Amino acid sequence: MTITKTQENDKLTVKIDGRLDTTTAPQLEAELKTALDGVKELVFDISDLAYISSAGLRVLLTAQKAMNKQGKMVVSGANEAVMEIFEVTGFVDILTIE
Repeated sequence: MTITKTQENDKLTVKIDGRLDTTTAPQLEAELKTALDGVKELVFDISDLAYISSAGLRVLLTAQKAMNKQGKMVVSGANEAVMEIFEVTGFVDILTIE
């Protein structure tokens, strides 16, 4: 998995390539812990995300909870397979997906 962060003022875009699973979720979680200070808008670009597991969903949920207190979060570019996981787990009702 590759994580690319781009910050413009109080907007942070996090692009995730590859697989977000039990092995890689802690890496994303660690990156987000320090990156969210002062962020008012968080965008996850998952257009190149091939797979997300429950561990990955947990990281997104944790980020959503943090952003509920300080701004907004958007998930963009979900492919069909990832979108199906969001639908089956009910995350379509929790996350803002574009």
